[in-house]
Amino acid sequence: MTDLLTRAEYQAIAQDLDLPRTAFIDGKYRAGAGPVFATTNPATGEKLADISGCNVEDVDFAVSKAREAFDQGHWSKLHPSKRKDVLIRLCKLITRNRRELAVMESIDSGKPILDCETIDIPETIHCIKWHAEAIDKIYDQTSPTGDDAISIIVREPVGVVGAILPWNFPLMMLAWKIGPALAAGCSVIVKPAEQTSLTALRVAELAHEAGVPRGVLQVLPGDGPTVGEPLGRHMDVDMVSFTGSTETGRHFLRYAADSNLKKVVLECGGKNPAVVFDNAENLDHVAEQVVNAAFWNAGQNCSAASRLIVHKDVKTPLLERIAARLRDWKTGDPLDPGNHIGALIDANHCAKVRRFLDKNDAGDGPFVTPTIYHVNKDDPRAKDEIFGPVLSVIEVATNDEAIEIANQTDYGLAASVFTANTRQAIRAARDIRAGTVTVNCYGEGDIATPFGGFKQSGFGGRDNGIHAHDQFTELKTIWIDLTDPSEGDNVG
Repeated sequence: MTDLLTRAEYQAIAQDLDLPRTAFIDGKYRAGAGPVFATTNPATGEKLADISGCNVEDVDFAVSKAREAFDQGHWSKLHPSKRKDVLIRLCKLITRNRRELAVMESIDSGKPILDCETIDIPETIHCIKWHAEAIDKIYDQTSPTGDDAISIIVREPVGVVGAILPWNFPLMMLAWKIGPALAAGCSVIVKPAEQTSLTALRVAELAHEAGVPRGVLQVLPGDGPTVGEPLGRHMDVDMVSFTGSTETGRHFLRYAADSNLKKVVLECGGKNPAVVFDNAENLDHVAEQVVNAAFWNAGQNCSAASRLIVHKDVKTPLLERIAARLRDWKTGDPLDPGNHIGALIDANHCAKVRRFLDKNDAGDGPFVTPTIYHVNKDDPRAKDEIFGPVLSVIEVATNDEAIEIANQTDYGLAASVFTANTRQAIRAARDIRAGTVTVNCYGEGDIATPFGGFKQSGFGGRDNGIHAHDQFTELKTIWIDLTDPSEGDNVG
């Protein structure tokens, strides 16, 4: 457990931060050719720094440097154990600078410092280290061919990768992409969300210090039209890995179709159910899991369980426990380690979330208090991804009805089932159309389990585990003929 500081100590660290202000291209900080934009503290509205944004000119230059680095092979053809050593050194540097990065993440995104210190930083390090350790332990294959040939099935790095990050978990989503991509030997160009560029830039600097060669990891701040779209359309980018909204994800499929048919992996939205059967045990535990699932990171989480589908027989006692548990979740200054819920990311997102709130609940400013509504299955709050601290409660009369409603969504990212019956649990996990289904808990598995969605929640691959490593590689078959030409048919 990380030893937390006081609010005043975190504020002092924030005042002393030396914030990055330019792109990181070809191994150094470099001013972009695009418009300068401000990054602000969502909790206070205070401008943190003016960021030198990038444009298509910078994208072209970064891609050329990424391709040059890839073709030279200083990273892509480096012995696996050597790549592992470099990434382990990066993990040590992140660990050494963890408090600086935690505070930087908090003031740039509005995330509670409690989460940054105890979840985001440790998980970022763990993800990169896991993929680093896997580098020299993943074996290629041979196929059964008989005595006349040998076939070798090998993985090769896909090439130049564009990684498009969301603003809700800037460091963790950075790690989810660069961990397996760098482990595979790719060159990576990161476009952070324009609201949260700071920690990605700092990690790129640390990666270069750790020994990642020039051009192998670059970070280009900017918005979608000036950086994201040019990356998506670039003829020399081999793959795009995107995490964000389903609407924006569709654009990257179009960009790929209109350019070089680059590989595209999308991790998009969700409207995830927490299903509570009539025989659920230990409602105190269920309440704890539901509160965490719905309100962690202020509900700004693609796997947030924003729909509570609960059997009528346990609804009242469960909601009493949820209300009691929620009283411990304080909302306020993200740098106060006593707060569980920080600020929403910006004014536009606050306005979007408040459209789903009743007038008396809407309030103003960057903080939205956790809110629970009793709705029917057709209410917009039960169908649309709100991406805020709003839990919609849907009462059902039977367990079968609960599963039916759970599947009545365009999304299929995650789900949770709470039941004391093992057979029911397994059957429900099979019947719910989602990429991850947890039983009697909320979560996303761990770094070793693939994460991604069905339907409009995902496309093209999975994050985490060996599956994430595989998505940044191409499979190649090498066929070797062992027959002796001299033993062929002779004409005499």
